[in-house]
Amino acid sequence: MRPGSLTFRLLPPLVGWCAVAATALPAASPLRTLPVVAFLLAGPGAAVVRVCAPVLRRYGAAAQDDGFTRDSDRLEQLVLALFLSVSAAVLCATALLAAGAFSGLRLLVLLAAATTLAACCPQVTGRAPTARSASPPRKGSVT
Repeated sequence: MRPGSLTFRLLPPLVGWCAVAATALPAASPLRTLPVVAFLLAGPGAAVVRVCAPVLRRYGAAAQDDGFTRDSDRLEQLVLALFLSVSAAVLCATALLAAGAFSGLRLLVLLAAATTLAACCPQVTGRAPTARSASPPRKGSVT
């Protein structure tokens, strides 16, 4: 594993646990708000997108000579990370509300733990799609 990939892999959980630690600061402090908002908007989704990156690259945009393919894949991963993060926050908050145990700190701890778990997962390699063979016509069918 390269040091750069390890840094990218561990950045979302690190931001998550920094957001949990930032809750000890006074309320409405920018030093408290910035890591919490950054983590809630990008942390869990970035960890999941990293796990699924090889599969996303396989089904990326059609190859172009200009920088369209690279830029569209990056934009796709950015938007996917954003929506996955918001979805994870909503699902975890709903689960905590249903359990009667909702608090901002518990939500951050749950999301930081889930992000750490996703960061520890290996990347999905997947299989290349195989071409389907044409099935022979059935007996008695009209061709």
